[in-house]
Order: sequence, then C-alpha cells, then structure tokens
Amino acid sequence: MALYDRDYTASQERGYVQESTSVDFMKKTYQLLAASMIAAAAGAYATLPYAAAVNDYKWFIFGAELLVLFFGLSMTRGKPGLNLLMLFIFTFLTGVSLVPLLASLIGMGNGAVIGNAFLMTSVLFGALSLFAINSKSDYSSWGKPLFITLIVVIIASLVNYFLLQSPMMHIVITAGVLLLFSLFTIYDTQNIANGAYDSPVDAAVSLYIDFLNMFTAILQLLGIFGNDD
Repeated sequence: MALYDRDYTASQERGYVQESTSVDFMKKTYQLLAASMIAAAAGAYATLPYAAAVNDYKWFIFGAELLVLFFGLSMTRGKPGLNLLMLFIFTFLTGVSLVPLLASLIGMGNGAVIGNAFLMTSVLFGALSLFAINSKSDYSSWGKPLFITLIVVIIASLVNYFLLQSPMMHIVITAGVLLLFSLFTIYDTQNIANGAYDSPVDAAVSLYIDFLNMFTAILQLLGIFGNDD
C-alpha cells in the first residue's frame, strides 16, 4: 500500500526542504492525518464485536482497501468532497482490517499493548517528521531504494505466510517493516514539505500509510514479546 502517489523521479529534482512550502498546506495535511486515524479507530471499534466474521473475509476487505487506494482515490483526485470521502472510506477499512489482530491481543490478555503501540508510534512518527522537516540533508534519492526494498519485503512476507510459516522470519520481516516505513516517513515528509503533492488529501494518505504500517509492526512486536506463551 505504500506505492500510492509516490513520485520516485520528480522528487529528486526538488532537493531540500523549501522555505516557500505553504504552512497552511502542511497544517491541512496533518489535520487530515488526525481525522484519518479517527476514521480508522471508528472502523475498528464498530467491527470489533464481529472479529470472527472480519477474519473470515479479511482478503475481501484488503481487496476493497486496494481498490479504494489505487482507483477510488486516483479517480477522485482534484474533486473536493469526493476525495475526502474516499480518504475516510480507505482509512475506515484499514481499521476494520486491524480487528483480527486487535481481537487476538485482547483475547490473550494483551489489550494494553494496543495503547502502548499507538503511543510509541506517535512519538516515533512525530520525531521522524520533525527530523525530516528540519534536516538540511536531501533525502530525495531514497525513493527508488525504498521502493525496491518494499517489493522485497512484500515478497518475503508472502513466502513466509504461505510457505515457510516461520515465527522467527515473521519477527525479522516485522522489524524490517518498522524500519522501512520509518525511512518512508522521512522521505514522504520531506517530499510534502518540498511541494511534491498537489492536494493535502494525497499527502495525508501517504503519511497515514507510513503511520499505519509502523503501528501494525510495533503492535505485532509488542504482542509477540509480551506474550508469555
């Protein structure tokens, strides 16, 4: 999902964070990011009582996410109102997709790690964003290496899920996802500050995907290492 609206070539021409970046644009982006998190939380809360059904249809839900992400948001780009609707449909669905993991942690008595994971993700995400905005370094060259690494991680995840089913491999991949999307956060934040996005909605989607993957990775790691079994 991290492929959405990322330009891995044009960003290299923009270079460092520009002082001319609209403060209003950044403000709207982070407001939409916060609203997206609320929509995701609403999706998780509304469907948590139906965790078993959500788990049975998780691939259909994931497919719906991809449709909204790659087609819904793309088709409504530049259409105020409709693009916001697609943003919140997408984030609501991601919240629903988290339900099996959340229910599993709660069922094992590890429900407290959900709040801890969110707090840790928020602190890490905020620190990385501030670093990217204030850094004098140029991270535009990270695009293609991050994209290639993402593809490798996706392939490794599928191989482990369907073939290897190795717990240790799962931990390694999860840690890799956390590191990868931490770097994506720096890359995307600097791109936003450099004016790489035409709409705060598109910018918010990219940052939300970074946050979501970091949160999911931290949640899984805390759940694994916090499980006495």
